[in-house]
Amino acid sequence: MIWTMGSVLAVTMIFTHSAAQEQKKWTVGPYSFSDEMGGFSIRSVSGTGTTEDPIVITEELNDIVPVTLVIRNAGVGKPGFVPQGFGLLFHLQIRAINGSGRPWQEFFFELQSVLGEPSDYSDGLSFCQPCDKTGMIHSNLFAAYEDNPEPYDRLTFQDGKVDPKANAIMDFPIGDFTPKRIFYLVQEPRIPST
Repeated sequence: MIWTMGSVLAVTMIFTHSAAQEQKKWTVGPYSFSDEMGGFSIRSVSGTGTTEDPIVITEELNDIVPVTLVIRNAGVGKPGFVPQGFGLLFHLQIRAINGSGRPWQEFFFELQSVLGEPSDYSDGLSFCQPCDKTGMIHSNLFAAYEDNPEPYDRLTFQDGKVDPKANAIMDFPIGDFTPKRIFYLVQEPRIPST
């Protein structure tokens, strides 16, 4: 068999791409989290998803543009999968490192069950809309938040400042009451408007 330089390069690129994709998936319990859509990098994932031990995702955002975290539930559709309670609820803590070089004044989240389309009331996905969220949503650098459950599932942390290289920590619940194999969390750091 004769290998040309082009075929060696193509095979190398395929293996390199596959290895890079594998490094972008982080698994905790039945969930996996991925930065495969680009624009940011996950540095670590830990925790179990309870209030006392939230799933902690440390990530670095290097620009001021929306990015999308891909969330997969490996249990959905498998024999023996039984949602707990009325569905699935887990607590998430995002530790966002500001690698953009500009201060952030807000941080926006939006849930999507279909990529590119905001979650609506009928899809069962929300920042735990039916829950009593007292004390469940907070941040180290943002003093307030705005929870917009209708008509979209959006959560905006406000009244703060995240300097370049600083870490913003944001805690909140996610309810997936009609469990999905895959859904998305759009994230967007926002800068002061001039």
